[in-house]
Order: sequence, then C-alpha cells, then structure tokens
Amino acid sequence: MVDALDLIVLGRRLTRIGEQMLRQSTGPSVTTGPSLVLRHVVAHPDVSINDIAEGTSLPQSYVSESVGKLAGQGVLQTTVDPNDRRRTLVRASKRHLRTLAQRGRATVDAAVIEALGPNNTDAAQEVLAALTMLSGRLGPETPGPILRQVRSAGSSKD
Repeated sequence: MVDALDLIVLGRRLTRIGEQMLRQSTGPSVTTGPSLVLRHVVAHPDVSINDIAEGTSLPQSYVSESVGKLAGQGVLQTTVDPNDRRRTLVRASKRHLRTLAQRGRATVDAAVIEALGPNNTDAAQEVLAALTMLSGRLGPETPGPILRQVRSAGSSKD
C-alpha cells in the first residue's frame, strides 16, 4: 500500500528524472532568473512586463532585461499592447514552443534504468511498463493551456 507521503516522494523523484531528461536536450541554456521569466511567459502568453515582474517577484528592470535577451535569442516575441501602447506584451516564439514539444517527447527509459542501476534491467522494464500504464490512466484527459500550446507548436510547420 502506498500512503500519501510515499506518493509525494515518488512524484518528486519522477519529476527529477523527467527534468534530467529535458536538461539533456539541446537548446539555449537559460539561467535561473530568465528561466523564471520564460516559464511565466509560456504559462501566460501575451503577458505584460509588469505582470511578469509581479508573477515572478523579480524586479521589473531585470524582467525587461531578461525579456530583451530572450527575444534576441529568438525564444520570446514582444509586441506593443494595442489597448495601451505604453505596454509591451510577451509570448514564447513558435520556435521555442516547437523546441519544448521536441524535448517533451524525450524518452525516459535511460534515466529510469540509470536510477535503478545497470544490473536491474528486469525491474526497469517493470517500472517503465507501470509508468506507461499510470500515464495512460492518470494523465490529463485534456491537456491544459500550456501543453495544448506546446503540442500545437510542435505539429505546426511555420
């Protein structure tokens, strides 16, 4: 029987394995501050600089600088707010969303095998089968807005 705390610890370990696989993918390296900005923008497309600063608790000047750098790398796109021409709206570029979609398809098999140890191939196969089953049964029935946006960009050609 699995209790609530065991489930939380397991969830965190699985999250670390997934994050490890995402970090191994190629793409621009982003430090912590800009990473917070990027995460907020992906979750809230067409968000203002001020809203990013409030959502991340980072200084507005730092957010502006980070958005500028990420836009220069082609990761973010900025536009002038048509309703308030003094505000800048920020969204993730389609290229970045396609990159996220590619990274999200990375298989975790090697990371699970590594976590269990190289001499546990039978156990690794059992765990991978269980994860596949759990993902199918407990995964979201409908993707949330972030996942929908990433999957949509991953299938588009522009």
